[in-house]
Amino acid sequence: MTKLLEHAVDSVRGLPPEVQDELARLLLQVAGEEQPVILLTSEERADLAEADAEIARGEFATDELMRSILTKRTV
Repeated sequence: MTKLLEHAVDSVRGLPPEVQDELARLLLQVAGEEQPVILLTSEERADLAEADAEIARGEFATDELMRSILTKRTV
């Protein structure tokens, strides 16, 4: 294992379990291992339907809002 991958794994250990699982699925997928379909809860399906409706209405985040969000996350 490379030093960079070891560092990444060490960093991920401190994240919540559900985030660790999602990152593990992504890594396995990149490595060529097929991953099972993730089933959404009814709440997640409703959230997705609302997001689709917002997109259909043309409701998107402004560039200014996105810059604000990204700036807060990097501080």
